[in-house]
Amino acid sequence: MKKALSLMLALVMVLALAACGGSSTDAGSSTPAETTTPAATESSTPAPAGAQVFKLGGTGPLTGGAAIYGQACANAAQIAVEEINAAGGNIQFELNYQDDAHDAEKAVNAYNTLKDWGMQISLGSVTSTPCVATSAETFSDRIFALTPSASSVAVIDGKDNQFQMCFTDPNQGSASAQYIADKGLATKVAVIWKNDDVYSKGIYDTFMAAAPGLGLEVVSDTTFQDGNDTNFSVQIADAQSKGAELVFLPMYYTPASLIFAQAKAAGYAPIWFGVDGMDGILTLEGFDTSLAEGVMLLTPFNADSDDQRTQNFVAKYQEKFGDIPNQFAADAYDCVYAYAQALEAANATADMSAEQLCDLMIGQFTSMNFDGLTGDGMSWDASGAVTKSPKGMVIQNGAYVGLD
Repeated sequence: MKKALSLMLALVMVLALAACGGSSTDAGSSTPAETTTPAATESSTPAPAGAQVFKLGGTGPLTGGAAIYGQACANAAQIAVEEINAAGGNIQFELNYQDDAHDAEKAVNAYNTLKDWGMQISLGSVTSTPCVATSAETFSDRIFALTPSASSVAVIDGKDNQFQMCFTDPNQGSASAQYIADKGLATKVAVIWKNDDVYSKGIYDTFMAAAPGLGLEVVSDTTFQDGNDTNFSVQIADAQSKGAELVFLPMYYTPASLIFAQAKAAGYAPIWFGVDGMDGILTLEGFDTSLAEGVMLLTPFNADSDDQRTQNFVAKYQEKFGDIPNQFAADAYDCVYAYAQALEAANATADMSAEQLCDLMIGQFTSMNFDGLTGDGMSWDASGAVTKSPKGMVIQNGAYVGLD
């Protein structure tokens, strides 16, 4: 089935969205990912006779300060759905993405909208704090969820039907420490992190636990939270005065962009090392990308890869949305194809209840291997965490360049 899906990706030349949800025989039109407009865009391409059309939903920040992440996931999921549907196979999707504005309460409201719509399987939520809230709902309702990018352990902890396509925060923290040590990037390190964000704190905790055993001395450990996340002069001065050669930033790109600008103004130029939330900084409106020159991060996706699947995806994404896809987009794209593989292998039918599909998906995801844009031979354990290898990246001349 993996080979068949890869062949579909290579052969599909015309994207057309087919489907009607929740029925194995109706021929109607599909709803693509909702973005900032409530109206659905319909396709004139009918689903093949007898196709199984599943209702796939997710929430993400389609508006607001974190919209670059939500839009990337919604856009990429839409491309994957269009490819799979246009290929005319047995598995088809109807996709519905709802805006949660990176807010837990709004995410639960968006989830309830999707549940009323008849969502059968879920892409969870895009960012960690909202996904912690919606994962409690999908667990209670027995709707299987595969989030592309909500990396907090709290998303999957104690919930047998919550899975991640992205690395967990502990993996990012320990892997970053290991990479910095293995490459000999620095011995004196500063960490600036956000203490009211489960994403940032989760990465910070495991980085700090791993650093001493790897010969990394954390000489500066400073933090911030909502309300004091625009002026980083104190944190920068502390790192600079204590001789930190490298500053680790377990955070999203918005505060990082301010840190880069303020550090330059202060005459401080350490090695900057970020995490997957940094992906997207190059397309941040109004940001001087030269400030990110030399920034390193670990990510499972490189848009400049010569891999044919990646090139096809990047070309389609650029043509359709005018941007280069980031890692969040690639993870979302992989989520849809992983679902297609799992549903096909399980002989799932669209008249099954969400709870029936949930049991089938748990069985498939804990036993299958999956080849995608963000890794080959990916697998999941019973906790819902994915196993795949990160890649070192550096920003050079306004683009991500592979280090490995």
